[in-house]
Amino acid sequence: MQRIRLRYTKRGRLRFTSHRDFQRAFERALRRAEVPMAYSAGFTPHPKVSYANAAPTGTGSEAEYLEIALTAPRDPQILRGLLDESMPDGLDIIDAVEARTSGLAERLHASVWELRLNGVTQEQAAKAVETFLAAETVEVQRRTKNGMRSFDAREAVVEMAAVPLEESIARPQGEAADRPTAEPCAILRLVVRHMTPAVRPDDVLSGLHAVADLAPPVPAAVTRLAQGLLDEESGTVTDPLAPDREAVTAGSTTAPAPATAKAPEGSGSA
Repeated sequence: MQRIRLRYTKRGRLRFTSHRDFQRAFERALRRAEVPMAYSAGFTPHPKVSYANAAPTGTGSEAEYLEIALTAPRDPQILRGLLDESMPDGLDIIDAVEARTSGLAERLHASVWELRLNGVTQEQAAKAVETFLAAETVEVQRRTKNGMRSFDAREAVVEMAAVPLEESIARPQGEAADRPTAEPCAILRLVVRHMTPAVRPDDVLSGLHAVADLAPPVPAAVTRLAQGLLDEESGTVTDPLAPDREAVTAGSTTAPAPATAKAPEGSGSA
């Protein structure tokens, strides 16, 4: 059985796609691309697909991950292209590697998030960030299925900074970096450690409101830029697929060449 790990995105309006909607679209893409999927046993077999730490509905992402199990070998890059052609625009399969190591989910230690705050100046955002980082604890509340829950949002934040608008990575589609805007817009870049309970970007915004009275007039546009292993010394987040690439490279001289996938007739975007 071959295992392939994929990186995919949620862009534009597709950020509002729920995880279940993505699952349905991805399973349709698997059928259209004629991927030789392995299936679970039992009365209701389903494709062996493992999702890792999906972003909340309403947030964009450049770094979502999943793993699929195949009954026949396929070239990861050819497979990636076939699947991407079969996915809706915005749900894009952008990377693929053969799984040569274990524990993908265990490598997702932290996420890099970008928050776009329309109606907030960079100076306001910078002052709020300084106040937040100076606090020992920032207690916030979130409603759960068991009622309101209080927890510390400060502990999970490794780094946070207000960056110039032209440095935004997750700009809305079609927006130029140097285009003047009619209203102020602040960009926050933050690294958040994955903890229990999970601290989400909206929890950090609640914390900024609590300690610095920062309240954007419109909801923030949130995009995950990366997730993976956290380098505690530098505060950077590294590629979780890198160990698999290194293992593939190390074994490339002895491993047999994988079979190539053929494009199915009539394949296209959903």
